[in-house]
Amino acid sequence: MSKSSAKSTPMTSQAAARIQSSTAKSNGGHVAAGSFAARAQSAAAANQSGTKGSK
Repeated sequence: MSKSSAKSTPMTSQAAARIQSSTAKSNGGHVAAGSFAARAQSAAAANQSGTKGSK
């Protein structure tokens, strides 16, 4: 299945929080910059404010 045919679901702040929590629990409380959890949090913030990525 290619990415273009997959249904897109925007990242929510609740989903990002679950991802970040799970990552922090498995890494002794740390979430590395640039990790999937950090990118998820950034995407949720962008979705909430109605803007796309800053790149």
